[in-house]
Amino acid sequence: MRWFKFGVLAVLLLLGIYAASMYFVEESKTFTVEKEISYPIEKVYPQFNNLQNFTRWNHYFSDSRNMTIDYFSPYEGQGAALSFNDEKAGKRGDMFIRYENPFSTLKYQLFEGKESNPYLINVKFKMVSPTRTKMTWFVHTPKQPWMKRSVNLWSESDFVENLDKSMVSLSNILSNKVDKDQLLTSIKYDSLMVEEAEGNLLLGVNVSTPNKGDQLIKNIVLNHNKVFNFVTNDLDKREDEFGFPVLLTDANNYRDKEIAYFYGIPLSKRIGVSDNNFSFLTVNPSKQYVIYFQGNYKNRLRAIQELLQRAKKDSMRYGELQQMFIEPPHQGGDVNVKLSLPVYR
Repeated sequence: MRWFKFGVLAVLLLLGIYAASMYFVEESKTFTVEKEISYPIEKVYPQFNNLQNFTRWNHYFSDSRNMTIDYFSPYEGQGAALSFNDEKAGKRGDMFIRYENPFSTLKYQLFEGKESNPYLINVKFKMVSPTRTKMTWFVHTPKQPWMKRSVNLWSESDFVENLDKSMVSLSNILSNKVDKDQLLTSIKYDSLMVEEAEGNLLLGVNVSTPNKGDQLIKNIVLNHNKVFNFVTNDLDKREDEFGFPVLLTDANNYRDKEIAYFYGIPLSKRIGVSDNNFSFLTVNPSKQYVIYFQGNYKNRLRAIQELLQRAKKDSMRYGELQQMFIEPPHQGGDVNVKLSLPVYR
């Protein structure tokens, strides 16, 4: 009995000391972390303002193989949001982009569990040189109740450790993208070439849309996002698991008022797809006349006509025109596409 009383007193004493020590620990913590990375700001910034990109390299999310993440429109920039859950690790919460000044500032809110007070994370971007970017992280942790303030003692070190691992992953991703860009510099644009193309298995959507003004490219961008989000989110495919997106359409319909096309992303094999909006399409190997085109999407017509004229001159029959988007299509800017016309006798 005496030992029991002694034990109770010891526990109460320790709790008292702990409670008293928490008086000297702030209820929340604010700290700043600076990082630099050897890539241009135009390559770095999209990895932060697009939450799908962000979760692929950020160690907080990518470290878990059991985490499920739901992304919410608009997916990037102010208003983008996600919800995450890892039942095995007991890790769940929500993240939002509350403010964006493009290529300058992003403000995030991160809610963990059922907490109503979020982490406030502001990231400022600065171009140090054309090939180097500086990022400054301003972090404000949630207010903690008196007896839980001890978490603030190691919150900064945990954040820095996580950020160090994240920066390594980000560098690897950007390295792959830069290698791709360097490869693109060797492409010879606006010159007709002959290639032997391998077959492809595409997963995508069938679409019909008006061919007036910018309506076609707007529709292509819409369906690119639809297919890309389905492949990366619903099918949980990473970008290194699939190829460049391809648009297939009748080679002669480029002046029609209405254009029907298939837009898909190459996958290595067929998998079960429950969404009836998406379907598989097999593209057979073929000899192709090819022109690489870069510029306003409307101006691709001359290159298409050149392919058709060459096929006619060589007395070749041809199949559907294939437009491979080397860079994701976007409205209001230049496109970078490989135009391919399968030909045969």
